[in-house]
Amino acid sequence: EATKAIITQKDRINLKLFRFLSPGDLDIKPLNKRASGQAFEVILKPPSPVSDVAHCISSPPKRDISLEDIQKKLEAAEDRRRSQEAQVLRILAEKREHERDVLLKAMEENSNFSRMAEEKLQMKMEQIEENRQAYLAAMMERLQERERHAQVVRRNKELREELLP
Repeated sequence: EATKAIITQKDRINLKLFRFLSPGDLDIKPLNKRASGQAFEVILKPPSPVSDVAHCISSPPKRDISLEDIQKKLEAAEDRRRSQEAQVLRILAEKREHERDVLLKAMEENSNFSRMAEEKLQMKMEQIEENRQAYLAAMMERLQERERHAQVVRRNKELREELLP
């Protein structure tokens, strides 16, 4: 007897379930369109004797597992475990190496920044000292100029007083 089902677009049926069927085992008839969407009638035909042979694929007979096979599987599992462990350790070592490189680079940049700041400060202090020396030299020059001018004025005054009794 054929199995019937009505499938609408709103139904969430995975049609991949029907992939094992041959095209002759499945009959899809479109029904009238509805407001909710298109509907189909899916008819599964009864299995034929020919299709039974195609669908009945027997699994290979179980073979006895020997002690050697078990030992090989255990060794393979142990090798995989060691390999995974080595890979994890290698990744951790790479991360540590990267962290160390980043830390060294940061320390080097900090050192360079400190050295550059110190050099800049030293140059600024030297410039301030040069400016101060230039300012003091200019002040001394003005004071000496005033003193010379005062001496000239005093000499002129003395000469005038000597000439005018």
